[in-house]
Amino acid sequence: MRIEDTDKKREVEGGIEEIKNLLKVFDLNWDEFYIQSERLDLYKKAAEKMVDEGNAFYCQCEAKNAKEDGFSDTLRDPCRDKGLISGAIKLKVPDGETVSFKDFVLRETVEWNTDVVFDATLLKSDGYPTYHLAVVVDDHDMKISHILRGHDWLPSTPIHLLVYKYLGYDFPEVGHLTDILDPEGGKLSKRKGSTSVRGLLNDGYLPEALFNFVILCGWAPKNNRELYSLEDFVEAFEADGFQKSNPVFNREKLDWFNGEYIRKLSDEELCAKFEILNSKFTEVDKNTKLQITKLIKDRIKKITDLETFAGFFWKTPEVDINLFGENYKKHLPDALQVIEGINDWNLENLNEKLISNIKEKEYKTGDFFMDLRIAITGTKFTPPVNDSMILLGKEEVVNRLKKVTP
Repeated sequence: MRIEDTDKKREVEGGIEEIKNLLKVFDLNWDEFYIQSERLDLYKKAAEKMVDEGNAFYCQCEAKNAKEDGFSDTLRDPCRDKGLISGAIKLKVPDGETVSFKDFVLRETVEWNTDVVFDATLLKSDGYPTYHLAVVVDDHDMKISHILRGHDWLPSTPIHLLVYKYLGYDFPEVGHLTDILDPEGGKLSKRKGSTSVRGLLNDGYLPEALFNFVILCGWAPKNNRELYSLEDFVEAFEADGFQKSNPVFNREKLDWFNGEYIRKLSDEELCAKFEILNSKFTEVDKNTKLQITKLIKDRIKKITDLETFAGFFWKTPEVDINLFGENYKKHLPDALQVIEGINDWNLENLNEKLISNIKEKEYKTGDFFMDLRIAITGTKFTPPVNDSMILLGKEEVVNRLKKVTP
């Protein structure tokens, strides 16, 4: 694991710990740990070696004359032939040469003429390296065999090829991955309001579902299998499965994955996740919590759906009479009368008595139970209404019906 923190302007307090914590959430562990800002001497030595051998030069141009990404405004920096002995260090790009590499994701050779490559900054005047120098030195020092980057880094690869060459390093296998696109167009990014990984976790998505969803955004198995644990993915992975086209962030597909992994949890495991999420749920007695969990398990897409599908168990709903059907003034009084007359409060008796009343009055079964559902829960979308009423208890059900029965 390598923390690339040499751009101090973008450093976020607590960011390193958050990265560690998130990786642990996904069970992605590391054997070695490096922080670039603690390795400045290593980069300084490499940059000075390139200067000594004529492959880099010192530059004292004003910062305003350089782009933020370390490139000069012009391809060839005016300081390259001044023989300066201090300042920032920049790559001395040769003219008229060709640099190339075989991209193992794209499965093709990519090449550039050096006439279109900038004299990129390698080491800033404050002693901090740019990405172009630091990653090359680190990849060599850490014996990295394969590098995966977003394809937007492909234009920087000729710079890295030259740095590898001038430092006498072997060039590793390099591949450029697709970007996940925003459904509204363009690259998925926080600037466009896209949520973070932490935001998705807080929104009720399971780590297993997020992991599964993300790997299949950029990689496809040959057998079209969809559900992969981390262990499954490691076993099945083949580099030729990388996708070449940019996927779109499909929230519906993510919801599907999350629902699948929710259903893989035991009732006790899911109940425990609900307890962490919802303080009101924790106040419900243990057996009822487990029964609620069983009722909604097959209906929810996210852990946070608990309040939507089951909030009526601990909070008396406000009922909008506009939700009722046209016959609710008949349905609700009959339902109330039937329920008040049940002495042995259990699901079998409740089902039998209500169905008998429906047949006797020749009501439409769906319409009757929808009005009853709305009266008890305040919404059209809930677990089975009769099961829910048994859990609520006869007294609570009667009280709720009386509040809305004409």
